[in-house]
Amino acid sequence: MEVTKTTPLRFTLGKQSSMAPVRGSEPEQVPAPTEEEEEEAEVDPGVRLMYSANEGDLEGINELLDSGIDVNFRDIDDRTALHVAACQGLNDVVQLLLERGANVDTKDRWGSSPLSDAIHYHNHDVIKTLEKHGAKPLTPPNPMHVRHAREVPEYEIDPKELDFTNSVEIDKGTFHIASWRGIEVAVKKLGEGVIIDEDKVRAFRDELALLQKIRHPNVVQFLGAVTQSSPMMIVTEYLPKGDLRAFLKRKGALKPIIAVRLALDIARGMSYLHENKPAPIIHRDLEPSNILRDDSGHLKVADFGVSKLLTVKEDRPLTCQEASCRYVAPEAFRNEEYDTKVDVFSFALILQEMIEGYPPFSAKKDSEVPKSYCAKERPPFRAPAKLYSHRLKELIEECWNENPAKRPTFRQIITRLESIYNSLGHKRRWKVRPLKCFQNLEAILRKDHSNPSSRSRSSRSSASSL
Repeated sequence: MEVTKTTPLRFTLGKQSSMAPVRGSEPEQVPAPTEEEEEEAEVDPGVRLMYSANEGDLEGINELLDSGIDVNFRDIDDRTALHVAACQGLNDVVQLLLERGANVDTKDRWGSSPLSDAIHYHNHDVIKTLEKHGAKPLTPPNPMHVRHAREVPEYEIDPKELDFTNSVEIDKGTFHIASWRGIEVAVKKLGEGVIIDEDKVRAFRDELALLQKIRHPNVVQFLGAVTQSSPMMIVTEYLPKGDLRAFLKRKGALKPIIAVRLALDIARGMSYLHENKPAPIIHRDLEPSNILRDDSGHLKVADFGVSKLLTVKEDRPLTCQEASCRYVAPEAFRNEEYDTKVDVFSFALILQEMIEGYPPFSAKKDSEVPKSYCAKERPPFRAPAKLYSHRLKELIEECWNENPAKRPTFRQIITRLESIYNSLGHKRRWKVRPLKCFQNLEAILRKDHSNPSSRSRSSRSSASSL
């Protein structure tokens, strides 16, 4: 049982509570203790317990607890020795306090538990120990919660409408299939445990802000979001035919006319993003896994988790944890200034992969590929030259040019792909039409042979039919 006795002083040594209102600035005003109170506090066994926990003094802790000091003693902020040890990352102290009966889910005056403190300070061993003893993660204040009902966004979805009864995981625990208003949807969750991660919350906000702007048949459709409760979620249309990566694994190298048709879908979606007003949207992670197939076999650009508006300054390079190394332009990895042309570079690699049948630099490890791009190396063209006819190879080479300024825009790419597609289609029609002519002639001759009286008439008609 916890005692309510407190000391007039705040325990200020070491790392402080993870949920204290304004950490690192002016502390909350607390009446200054008198000299008598200070002397009493200096010898207060409860305070000594917290000091011993901060110093990792196992022997001192045992002595104090053996003398009858409550293991759950609290200071003026309701912090306990377990809070202190969790903040400091002292796993042996945490284990000792728990063995001596410390309350694993005790909360300080700001609602912070030892587990939330350990999570905030990234003390992983302590996290495991606390969870092993039954500690439950807190649900922190929702970072997008509004104060008044009239401020709730129009896109807000009531989480009760999302049915996960028969939910299936789509990708790495992030995307799930759910049922919503009679249709299947894809749901991207921001887990409860990462809401206190400012970087992940910022990425969630950015992706949500971008998706609200997007309306195009070659870009995955945004349906709504859950932002007023936890876990927060983004809901988009679900495309059951999967992504381009799975399709290429199953089909291998594609016929040029099919590859060009699919490339046109990607280029149209990307052209729309790049011509967004008032600022272009850069995808930054354009690769086969982020391109989805709809029921008609057309492609849609998806997953804007690392996308950004061109006006937003990026002060760090992309990493292989954020984007696929095999498809990201070298200037993005070198942390140089870059623009929409990083997506054009990625597009070139995807188009080549559709024709070659294997990913760029497939023999190399992911981490080695960026070094090749930075060294001005490009994946080799191994497929027969006829598969790159009508200047298709030249287009790919222009798209992955070392100088981003020399890469074409997606509007220019669309014009050139349409010309190539029409040329390939025209060539295909000429292959089919003569065959049909000969088939018609053969049928006429068979009929003529069975009816001698009509030979002269049929011969004239066969000539006219050709």
